[in-house]
Amino acid sequence: MASQRHFLERYTADGRVKLSYVDFNPDRKQGEILLCLHGRSGSARNFAGLAKALAPDWRVIGLDQRGHGWSDQPETAQAGGIRDAFVADAMALLDQLAPGRPVAVLGHSMGGINAYHLAAKHPARVKALIVEDIGARLLGQAPAIEPWPLRWDSLAEMIAFMQASPFGLAPLLLDSIVEHEDGWGFRFEDAWYERQIRPGLHGDFSAAWAAVACPVLLLHGGKSWAVSADEIARMAALNPHCQVLRFPEAGHIIHDDAPAQFAQAVRDFLLASSGA
Repeated sequence: MASQRHFLERYTADGRVKLSYVDFNPDRKQGEILLCLHGRSGSARNFAGLAKALAPDWRVIGLDQRGHGWSDQPETAQAGGIRDAFVADAMALLDQLAPGRPVAVLGHSMGGINAYHLAAKHPARVKALIVEDIGARLLGQAPAIEPWPLRWDSLAEMIAFMQASPFGLAPLLLDSIVEHEDGWGFRFEDAWYERQIRPGLHGDFSAAWAAVACPVLLLHGGKSWAVSADEIARMAALNPHCQVLRFPEAGHIIHDDAPAQFAQAVRDFLLASSGA
């Protein structure tokens, strides 16, 4: 399956912002769209496996959210902060790809928070929502993370460092590896994340979650560190449109830990919700 990378420019209070996205099924121009929003440190390419599993029925579009992948890393100046900026970026892409049409949206982790905010703010544009392993109430201060080096002199050194880290060779991270002029690194920077995302990451987003009016599939990894079973149950009680599916042996990144089961769950939900 041949995918194509494209770019979109936005002009906002943040100045000119260039966004990148990957169309995993470019030949299906009029097909049903599934917009995918990755998690922190991820990229559009994280959904390549899902796109292959859903082809040719669904045209999967992966957005490199600002600060990630091939998209710009702007300093957010617009009112509403980073969350509104993420939502506005996604809406700009939808306006280009499917003007006036509702689409299905999937979000993992940080992208899941952005996805349900998008669905709550623009109900006419989101007809089905899939949220992968994140809560609606993230309270307390985000734990400090020891920053990784910005560059490595060789790819071998970088891989060895990753193998020794608690994250290992996570596919989510591997998709963001790139050679810069001054060495190997990622297409995201921890310093940008600390300035732009961390201050708005934690909070109580229950109102936005409860406001989502379309069918919702909430996926939970049984071994996840990111969200508890109690929070998942609370979310299900808050939103009558929500159904929960648990993956007992998966962690926080279900689409990597149980790819076949994840793809089947997404396919079944999309098929059911399209007939709703």
